[in-house]
Amino acid sequence: MSPFVTHVHPRWADMDLNRHVNHAVIVTLMEEARGHMLFTHASPWAGFADPARGLVVAKLTVDFRAPLDWTGGPVRVQVDISDLRPATFVMRHTVHCGPSESDRVAAVGEVLVAGFHVATTRARRLAEEEREFLEKYLVEDVHA
Repeated sequence: MSPFVTHVHPRWADMDLNRHVNHAVIVTLMEEARGHMLFTHASPWAGFADPARGLVVAKLTVDFRAPLDWTGGPVRVQVDISDLRPATFVMRHTVHCGPSESDRVAAVGEVLVAGFHVATTRARRLAEEEREFLEKYLVEDVHA
């Protein structure tokens, strides 16, 4: 399966004293990519825009591999899905140091996402249309 790919733009204010994008901002870039995938790309037909069908981050890990220098340009974020279960799934975000797949990898983060019903504030199972969308990006082994 092909991964979901989007480009996000670090801001000048995201730089630290070493002129690198601050490590905490990498998590924000991953969040932006996740939003592009689930709430922009998928929303019209996969049900993620339904206000009652929330999603929450249950766990987050990040492996920082190289400094991400601020250039003023976009960076590539690739998102894969794994471990798709009735109520949860894992999203792996590969953040590149530039807009191309050939640019070095700055960080790889894995996020465990859980279905959440907003009104009841309880866990929920993923809807069939959500699962169908996620299956398009499902990979067997996402560990690099």
